[in-house]
Amino acid sequence: MAAVGWTIAFLALTWLLTTILVIGAAWLVTGSLKGVQAWSTTVTGASLLVQGIAFLASGLLATWIIGIKAARLDLTALRWRGAGRRLQGVGVGAVAGGVSAAVALLIAVAVTRSGWSHDSGGLAAYLVSIAKTGGALAPAALAEEVAFRGVPLVLLAAAFNRGVALVALAVVFALGHALNPHISGLALGNIALAGIFLGLAFYAPGGLWTAFGAHFGWNFTLAALDAPVSGLPFRIPLLDYHPAAPAWLSGGAFGPEGGLAATLALALASAILARHLRKDFA
Repeated sequence: MAAVGWTIAFLALTWLLTTILVIGAAWLVTGSLKGVQAWSTTVTGASLLVQGIAFLASGLLATWIIGIKAARLDLTALRWRGAGRRLQGVGVGAVAGGVSAAVALLIAVAVTRSGWSHDSGGLAAYLVSIAKTGGALAPAALAEEVAFRGVPLVLLAAAFNRGVALVALAVVFALGHALNPHISGLALGNIALAGIFLGLAFYAPGGLWTAFGAHFGWNFTLAALDAPVSGLPFRIPLLDYHPAAPAWLSGGAFGPEGGLAATLALALASAILARHLRKDFA
């Protein structure tokens, strides 16, 4: 079907443009092919920020080429506008994502020996660090929402229905994280569940901006509490988070998303959103 073809074209174009931009940026920084590979695969605040901006720019360009020009979608259909107040959507989404992440961590702490210890650095260093971390996480979160809850979700939902589109793109979203450090089958399942949660947020008031807020709120809360985000570690002054065994429950080195604690938190958050939106899925 046309919707499937346009979706594949959109994702392929976004991936291709992102790859070109990231390689170009890495080449400017390092000046060598070996440096490009090392820089592109090393997780630092700078590399994460550059990759997030490249991904976002690519997704926006692909949205204009495939979504607006080829598929004749507009910003209202894409839920960038006309779905409610944007800032309010970001705020509500951030609270929903942040609370869900905190619940996942609290479950892990309550049922395992996971916990925190004091680290070097004071409150001022902590606040500066999480501000920088949030600035690096925001473009990546928005880029993933544009890519996975933008043009593809709108096209597939129109061709099939919202439920089918949510599940299909949740699987693609999970596969997009298949090369993350410390990945596991349970982690992939939780990322797919997160994709459903974020897809539901996309259909809440605020549209794309609510989904972005929820995505950013989840990632930022984990990082601010020194927990890995989808396998990516963030070194935060003042406190250290220590996941305990069993990893299938706490998430281990992958972070809470790798364990049943996140499964419970994301399932609960998704159920609450689905109940709120049930009339739209009837």
